[in-house]
Amino acid sequence: MTQSKLSILLLALLGVPLAARAQSADACGDLTHFKLQAVEITKSELVPAGTMVPPPYPGAPSIGPLPAHCLVNGVINRRKGIDGQEFGTGFAVALPQRDAWNGDFMMQGGGGGNGFVAYPTGANYSGDKPALTRGFVVAGTDTGHKAKTGPFDFSFMRDQQAYLDFAFLANAEVAGVAKQIIAHYYAKPAAYSYFIGCSTGGREGMILSQRYPTVFNGIVSGDPAMRTGLSNLAIAQWIPVAYNQAAPKDASGKPQVDKFLTEDDRKLFMDALMKRCDAKDGLADGMISDPLGCDFDPEVIACKPAQTGACIAPEKISAIKKAFAGPKNTYGTQVYPGFLYDAGITMKGGVPGLLALGKNGLFGPYSTATELDVDKAALRAPDPLVEPASTNLSTFSLNGGKLIFFHGDSDPWFSPLDTLGYYKSLSESNGGSDKVAEWSRFFLVPGMAHCGGGPSLDHFDMLSAVVDWVENGEAPESVIATGQAFPGRSRPLCAYPKHAQYTGTGDTQDARNFRCQ
Repeated sequence: MTQSKLSILLLALLGVPLAARAQSADACGDLTHFKLQAVEITKSELVPAGTMVPPPYPGAPSIGPLPAHCLVNGVINRRKGIDGQEFGTGFAVALPQRDAWNGDFMMQGGGGGNGFVAYPTGANYSGDKPALTRGFVVAGTDTGHKAKTGPFDFSFMRDQQAYLDFAFLANAEVAGVAKQIIAHYYAKPAAYSYFIGCSTGGREGMILSQRYPTVFNGIVSGDPAMRTGLSNLAIAQWIPVAYNQAAPKDASGKPQVDKFLTEDDRKLFMDALMKRCDAKDGLADGMISDPLGCDFDPEVIACKPAQTGACIAPEKISAIKKAFAGPKNTYGTQVYPGFLYDAGITMKGGVPGLLALGKNGLFGPYSTATELDVDKAALRAPDPLVEPASTNLSTFSLNGGKLIFFHGDSDPWFSPLDTLGYYKSLSESNGGSDKVAEWSRFFLVPGMAHCGGGPSLDHFDMLSAVVDWVENGEAPESVIATGQAFPGRSRPLCAYPKHAQYTGTGDTQDARNFRCQ
């Protein structure tokens, strides 16, 4: 690590302002002249109230209107790397007007392979009001490189420093710089600091709690990309191979994984699943609120001898059970957890449900193999440098840190059972579940796909939950969720091990008529 990087990290860890002075009327423009070691501020400009930010991805709504704020862009440690390519950690910081600042700082996590700086609004998982609109200073980063071919461009990993920045260094560095800018601009440091991210951003939140335990007071980690190599083994190899063993063949004899199940098969499967598990929460509403209590066995719809209708071929049922059980090695050891039977497993889209695979996966055509050497594949999959495996969070928790996890039950990429497994490991390593619940909570989100979507209520405010916990000592027993999939409906997301249960009376669309049990 370079001396400049070490200095920036120390500033993040200690929260010591470099400079604090009253600002002129043109304080925003003056920030281009603010000097920090290894930091280049490339632009600082006032953004007028009412500004709308383009959607972060196609199909998403625009963000705004935003309040007036000072937008700062910059680069940390600009350098030439492998093959003469230019690298550096790009960042952006949005600073509300002085009379609108609530005194706090929030950093938003990335996604995929990162590689671009998203506008720092703090809109994700903050309910109806982005963090910037609430008065938070918000920051974001590309984590040290520029994507060239899209959100899953990992070619930067050939450069060692870029790899290290993405793996764990960049977010803490940017937090340190943002804190210095805050102290300089407002003439006082931020009172509290928060981090919220999903997928790669969820992994980043875990990394920060483990490697930089005093940088953030509160962290929200959603659907974390904890063990990408092993999850990719599951969804790109284990599951397709299981399906290929029972899928119809094309003219050349190759299995067609996209034709493994028919639409009638999927409907039959989901009807049976929902009949078994939907009403366990006291209400048949198209949601499985207690997935861990769902005891559905697909065997019940396997065709019996001479049965030709209202059933699925036994070999296909066996393949589904094998796929959802997750990969095991030749010794029977679970290499990666299985997946939940949930309301969203037949959904179509960019990341389809596990019972709706097309011809192509996230990274190209699915394998047509019918056998898999799990032992060999599992040896190559882990990446300890990137994976947030440590459960020793004693410094984070003793420093007053609060850590919230959430995970979609229908996530077809990263199993919610992997995140739950980590949470259980926290309890084992940190004094038991009651002790850990004093500073960490876990929420399952029924029906939700990867970080959103699916037949779910995927709109909720985790920002307020973590702020109330850190600043007011109010631990979140539940968080109210709504969503476009069920207009007019609200439900409580309940902290593990509880789930939402209908009380038996009152409006079934209203969260107030559900309890966590």
